[in-house]
Amino acid sequence: MSIETWNTVTALIGIAEQRQVPISAIVLAREAAESEKTEAEVFDAMQKNWQVMQASVARGIKNTEKSMLGITGGDAKKLRAFAGKGYLDEDTLYAASCAVGVSEVNAVMGRIVACPTAGSCGIVPAAACLAKRKRAAGDDAIVRGLFTAAGIGMVIDQNASIAGASGGCQAECGTAAAMAAGMLVEIAGGTPRQAGHAAALAIKNLLGLVCDPVAGLVEVPCVKRNGFCTLTAALAADMALAGVESVIPVDEVIGAMDRVGRAIPRSLRETSEGGLAVTDTAQKLAKRLQELG
Repeated sequence: MSIETWNTVTALIGIAEQRQVPISAIVLAREAAESEKTEAEVFDAMQKNWQVMQASVARGIKNTEKSMLGITGGDAKKLRAFAGKGYLDEDTLYAASCAVGVSEVNAVMGRIVACPTAGSCGIVPAAACLAKRKRAAGDDAIVRGLFTAAGIGMVIDQNASIAGASGGCQAECGTAAAMAAGMLVEIAGGTPRQAGHAAALAIKNLLGLVCDPVAGLVEVPCVKRNGFCTLTAALAADMALAGVESVIPVDEVIGAMDRVGRAIPRSLRETSEGGLAVTDTAQKLAKRLQELG
């Protein structure tokens, strides 16, 4: 496949439609060309990422280990045990528990895939596990979906930000939700255009999300936020698959995301100088962290 470069989702969709292939095929080909590897080698590397993701999910949903401050750990296991007993269906809580679990693994220095960041590491793996559970998606289909997720993340990185310090948590969890939504659409057999709408819908719902980590740690509110944002991704995918479209085109949404990120005060961009990080309880936790060394 000849290689065309792209730096917008619209261009990526256009190439995929022209060639009548999914977004993943375009991303895979570009990555192979730029890394000077074969597509098989690049696919194998992504497959290894998927294996790490599954291992972090498996560890996370059983985890009872607490983080150093003791403020996170064990909540994924609680959610998993509660699945089927609450307002949401079992699959929904399963997805949330997977996301929380991976984030809890990160909080205890476990092995995760930062996709796109450590603070948002649970969203894409949880969405992939939901696809495996709900649609019986095979590993190859999920790995291809991860390339679609990667393509969306690459565009956001080029045109906005994936860093909380630059754009708030919308840049981290918002990007991850967009990546996961596009991935879920492709795995379900949706079109490249629907994947673009899903990404736009996910980002729109999370515009302005601030980054205010308590005690400067990727724990509160990050861990549970991963669970919430996974559900945003799944709903965005379902909306797009149902034919719902984003009125604002995806690349304009990404542009808005960039402008909003720049407008968010420094105190709410990973500095722990605002939001939840300056509550009384958070200040006590920060002091305790200092005492621990």
